[in-house]
Amino acid sequence: MSERVIPLIDQRLITQAVPIPLQPIAATGLLGDALGRPLRDLRISVTDRCNFRCSYCMPKDIFDKDYPYLPHSSLLTFEEITRVARQFVAHGVQKIRLTGGEPLLRKNLEILIGQLAELRTVEGQPLDITLTTNGSLLGRKATALKAAGLQRVTVSLDGLDDSIFRAMNDVDFPVADVLHGIEAAQAAGLGPIKVNMVVKRGTNDHEILPMARHFKGSGIVLRFIEYMDVGATNGWRMDEVLPSREVVQRIHRELPLVQLDPSAPGETAERWAYADGSGEIGVISSVTQAFCHDCNRARLSTEGQLYLCLFASQGHDLRHLIRGEATDEELASAIAAIWQGRSDRYSELRATLPQDTSTGKRRVEMSYIGG
Repeated sequence: MSERVIPLIDQRLITQAVPIPLQPIAATGLLGDALGRPLRDLRISVTDRCNFRCSYCMPKDIFDKDYPYLPHSSLLTFEEITRVARQFVAHGVQKIRLTGGEPLLRKNLEILIGQLAELRTVEGQPLDITLTTNGSLLGRKATALKAAGLQRVTVSLDGLDDSIFRAMNDVDFPVADVLHGIEAAQAAGLGPIKVNMVVKRGTNDHEILPMARHFKGSGIVLRFIEYMDVGATNGWRMDEVLPSREVVQRIHRELPLVQLDPSAPGETAERWAYADGSGEIGVISSVTQAFCHDCNRARLSTEGQLYLCLFASQGHDLRHLIRGEATDEELASAIAAIWQGRSDRYSELRATLPQDTSTGKRRVEMSYIGG
């Protein structure tokens, strides 16, 4: 049995005040961090709520009916999100991914998508606007999301076996409804669609091949994600991690694969194509093959905390600038100063770090800042 840790400190409250630099930092679109990594990808959480209770993300014994979610007044408005996103774009961001929680629970999300769709990169190009969802509401919202300006979706799906899927989401939600949402997204033109499967050894790893068979030839890219030690509540153990190389080996034995080049700098997934040309899969190996060296992602929480790593233990409080008297130039300079000081590379250092203790720093929960 894995030990469940119940945090005594709410990581959402552990933030760092953000000073405005005395000398403005010009937004040139070429911002680099302390290790020379550019800022290209911004992930924005629009809600800390979710209607699933997946054990690796929002276990029901922690996120129960008494869990204190953020009040609506604490959440950034769509106008505030768009304002801060504009400053990130000026520093070189080309892709914005909307996350949660479950982002489709945020009322009128299409309005935000429409506002973000009007932004342009420093080269004058439209942003790549994507969204990660559990798919539960996608069937009814796909058409409106596309009309608002959303380009692509990534759907989390941890298996095709209905009993396994219901057990993993822990709210008895049927897999058929998620598959319907994926079909609706395809019909609406939200593609290419990606499907993410978190693989947990001994829980759903027997679903690897059924998932590969199902999506092979569909035009959908299936990606397998190693079970990660995100946050402090999911009871993570290394012996429950199935290394990506074993995932590839299992598939390759039945469905031959050939490796592909990365699709873009900073790509998290290692790409493999079916040898018969019928599509591709991806594997994301943040535990066994860290990709910190070219990580170009920043994460903005739903109430304006900036996180520089998925495994961070504290955020940088942008909300006090957004809701204060800071000008756009000052906000952009503050963001630049934070990114320039970034040296995070947790996954590369994981093996050398001491085990977490009940008194040590707790990493922020994935459900709060998205994946």
